[in-house]
Amino acid sequence: MRTLSTAALVASTVATGLMAGLFAAFAYAVMPGLARSGDQAFVQVMQHINRAIINGWFLVPFLLPLPLLVLAAVRPGDGHVGGARWWIVAALVLYVVAFLVTGTQNVPLNEALDKVSLAGDTAQLEAARAAFEDTWVRWNTVRAVLHTAAFGCLAWALYVQGAQGLSAGR
Repeated sequence: MRTLSTAALVASTVATGLMAGLFAAFAYAVMPGLARSGDQAFVQVMQHINRAIINGWFLVPFLLPLPLLVLAAVRPGDGHVGGARWWIVAALVLYVVAFLVTGTQNVPLNEALDKVSLAGDTAQLEAARAAFEDTWVRWNTVRAVLHTAAFGCLAWALYVQGAQGLSAGR
């Protein structure tokens, strides 16, 4: 049973790290780069990104940690004694909050921006960007921090579990 829980912990750590990296890259590279573009280019690129990102390469690491973290946190007698389980639970809470931020903040903004016509006048594009950019960037930074904190908790849980395993083997 420890093997299943450890595999769930490793897989969720990798997937959480991928999400932390993706959202952090948007925070420190993609959005600052787009901030330098005109309104039409900004809206068009974000529409393309928001449509393209809904694919398996994104959805698997975004959705998979939730059941895996639950599995890793609740499996009794699987070797998560001491502090490792609490780090896993902390990561699960952080991941759920980040997931909720995405679903309640970033996704509705993405959906609203997707409805904007690129053929619209410059005032319409400017208004669409103004309604989107600052709020989306703020919430993306929040979810990047939450995912990074969850990743740190999981990395520490792996360390604690490994240290416990070494102690048990002595």
